[in-house]
Amino acid sequence: MRLITMIVIHCSATRCTQNYTVQQLYHDHVEVNHWRFIGYHYYIRRSGKVEATRPLERIGAHAKGHNAFSIGICYEGGLDAQGHYADTRTPAQKKAMAELIIGLKRQFPSIVQVVGHCDLPGVQKACPCFDATPLKKYLWKKNYEEDAASEKQLKDKNSTSEGKEVKP
Repeated sequence: MRLITMIVIHCSATRCTQNYTVQQLYHDHVEVNHWRFIGYHYYIRRSGKVEATRPLERIGAHAKGHNAFSIGICYEGGLDAQGHYADTRTPAQKKAMAELIIGLKRQFPSIVQVVGHCDLPGVQKACPCFDATPLKKYLWKKNYEEDAASEKQLKDKNSTSEGKEVKP
């Protein structure tokens, strides 16, 4: 198996009002672009369903110059209803993406980076249409619930400290 050190996050660049299936992704990558396979290793539907779209053993076709040591994850969406760049991930997609990153880190302990496609040198795209850097925290989480619980604790702590008098 190849050495994997990075996960690259992508969007399908489709409107949040548009259904974009794995079959349509296949059509665009294989039949239109004339690639041998879908370029990404995983595709996350709006429902949160994770579709394996390329064997992990195969080098991806999603991030020029970085494919040999990365895994590509694409989520359905990335454009608002008017066609403007936007983080259109549903709560189910966010959870599925976090769980996928956690699972991939477990499978490939050598992963040290999670980046958006636009964060790679020379990329002139907005993809994945959100700041992917906070996703790196999932490389050190055991599960998604652990993160949700810690975020809830932080919110609870902040809400109970609001309005209290601070003594010098």
